[in-house]
Amino acid sequence: MTDAAVEYSHVSYAYPVSGVDATRAKEALRDVSLRVGVGERLGVLGPNGGGKSTLLKLTLGLLSVQQGTVRVFGMGPSDAARAGLIGYVPQRATCELAFPISCRQVVRMGATLRAKWWEGTSAAHREAAERALSLVGALDWAEAPIGRVSGGQFQRVMIARALAGGPRLLLLDEPTIGIDVAGQRQFADLLGRLHAQLGLTVIVVSHDIRTVAAGCDHVACLSRTLHSHSTPEGLTPRVLAEVFRHDVAAVFGDVHVDAHAASTCRDPSHAHGPARSRPRDGEAGEGGAL
Repeated sequence: MTDAAVEYSHVSYAYPVSGVDATRAKEALRDVSLRVGVGERLGVLGPNGGGKSTLLKLTLGLLSVQQGTVRVFGMGPSDAARAGLIGYVPQRATCELAFPISCRQVVRMGATLRAKWWEGTSAAHREAAERALSLVGALDWAEAPIGRVSGGQFQRVMIARALAGGPRLLLLDEPTIGIDVAGQRQFADLLGRLHAQLGLTVIVVSHDIRTVAAGCDHVACLSRTLHSHSTPEGLTPRVLAEVFRHDVAAVFGDVHVDAHAASTCRDPSHAHGPARSRPRDGEAGEGGAL
């Protein structure tokens, strides 16, 4: 069995809900167990609000696990992050693009992330940044302001920034937002090349099936609980309908498809009967698979 890069064991997490009843909590993850082997490329697919970003924050050590455990290369997430083992590419929306800084300077920030503030940028840091820019093919626009490059160019720079620190695990949060289909194909090719050259373990979090299927060896379907863990070819319509059922419910009413065996689903709210669609209130619908 391949050594584990990341292990989630019975992980649950709930956010506190403010208001009159301070004891209430909003459940984000429930009893998630998942093993990511060293060198594996895992795509975590699921709807908005399905717990994907929470899983990333737990992996980065930005949130503390409430129940269960998360281990990154055998250590706690915060320790792994401090050791420089984790590279992180955030969503574009979380970055301030008006800041007057070049793409090269952004990547150098990643190279100096663990340096003391008084040390400045050393020759080794500059070399690491140049290697990362070269790896992602971004040298041609390295001096361009970060806020003036295209969506695809920006994403390459952010990947280079994450790689400049020499991580063993690369986490990407919705990496193809704002990128067209051609750009998504290029992103998948880039991810495959980086994986082959650097031997990285990669976890891609997205609600876009094209992003996940094109660049990953395995796919975990997450909507609060883990619904499936398979190869991209194992993403059947039933699995996808189950994972995205809450998004679809806003349009078609509550739906449930038997996308997995009852013995593997730990969500008691799921009724594992024949595939069927429930009608909206007041309507007489007919049963049938989505």
